[in-house]
Amino acid sequence: MASENLYGKLETDVEIKASANKFHDIFKHRPHHISNVSTDKIQGCDIHEGEWGTVGSVIHWNYFHDGKPRVAKEIVEAVDDEKNLITFRVIEGDLMEHFKSFKLTIQANPKTEGEGCVVHWTLEFEKHHGEIIDPHTLLQFVADVSKDLESHLAEA
Repeated sequence: MASENLYGKLETDVEIKASANKFHDIFKHRPHHISNVSTDKIQGCDIHEGEWGTVGSVIHWNYFHDGKPRVAKEIVEAVDDEKNLITFRVIEGDLMEHFKSFKLTIQANPKTEGEGCVVHWTLEFEKHHGEIIDPHTLLQFVADVSKDLESHLAEA
């Protein structure tokens, strides 16, 4: 019997008009402001341990995905200001019902020409079993949140 591959990775790029620094900054220092901008998707974001933007800090999210209110508790696993990169690992919440592990990496890369940046999202996960579908709707969700932030950050 062939063993099922329970590990997966999904990636997407989202072009936005805001700078890479501004996009990185809101996820690093002000993720609690995202709920003010993307109100239909993110209901709240609170810090549980540590300080905003520091590795090891724990953040609690309330969000609305696939027609249901959901929660996630994430630990900041990596921050690289030079690369405008931040990695969150989910440690509690709705995603843990389907996944043994779930990690989100956000990297904002300045465009080579013109203003704005390309936000590269990577979702890495291990499923509990093979019946669980890949989280494509969550990938679309984070892309949509990026677009919501675009107008807010472009004006800022």
